[in-house]
Amino acid sequence: MSRTWSTFIQRPQTLYTSRALRFSDARSAEWLAAFGLENPKNILEIGCGPGALCGSLKRWYPDAAVTGLDLDAGFLDYARAHVKGVSFTEGDIASLPFESGSFDAVLSNTVAEHVEPSAFFGEQLRVLRPGGVCVVMSVRYSVERKSHYALRESDLEKDVWERVSKRMAERSEKFGVCRYPMDEAEYPAAMAKFGFRDISVGYVFLSLTPDDPTVSRESAAEMIESFRANDVDSVLMLNDVAPDTVTRGETAELVRQTEKKYAERLAAYDRGEKLWDCANALIMVMRGIK
Repeated sequence: MSRTWSTFIQRPQTLYTSRALRFSDARSAEWLAAFGLENPKNILEIGCGPGALCGSLKRWYPDAAVTGLDLDAGFLDYARAHVKGVSFTEGDIASLPFESGSFDAVLSNTVAEHVEPSAFFGEQLRVLRPGGVCVVMSVRYSVERKSHYALRESDLEKDVWERVSKRMAERSEKFGVCRYPMDEAEYPAAMAKFGFRDISVGYVFLSLTPDDPTVSRESAAEMIESFRANDVDSVLMLNDVAPDTVTRGETAELVRQTEKKYAERLAAYDRGEKLWDCANALIMVMRGIK
């Protein structure tokens, strides 16, 4: 059982929070139109992580059996504890533990860039029934702007991140993060090469901007919480990524400083101070038929 990704790359709760915002019910109409699934009975999400998209799929397609698959046991533990009505299975995307023709639809979110393409597309083609739909989502462009509260760095922060910068780059290389990148033309071409037909490409723009006047206070707080959780987990992960370089006392102090920054950010929102911090993304949605 592997816990590599949830230990060294992304922590379950933070990833769940960000994906829950991405696949919130407020955006369901846009996602449903992009997926183009007609009364699916069996849906598989590969690389499901902590299960946020699986939970949304179960709400959006209540009559379908939804299965989530991931290689990381830490993600699956979190998913099973927080997402109901979904079956979660540990397994390798490159060798799916399902019989051929088992699913009406297979979806993935920001997974394709980490998996060798012939295995990635070939296994999905195999487990889909004839006429089944493969949906591949990939973030193409992102814009992140932090508030001046979050950007404020102490001497300790500057020192720690300088010390670990090389280690963080080595971590991504070691664990194959984004080892198989493709551009906007190469992805659909690969989907066709490995057997899919009637391929289409669309885009969904995701905006997480707390100060947008159309955003409710509840949603704004959720966005700020997502920003906070990401920064806190980046610090806590140093305990595993660079235990010989950063002390636990240092990470504890950095967490305290980070919590203070985001408490100040939320207080600024509540008093009407516009800071226009954001985490926005353009998501490519490819769709192919077996």
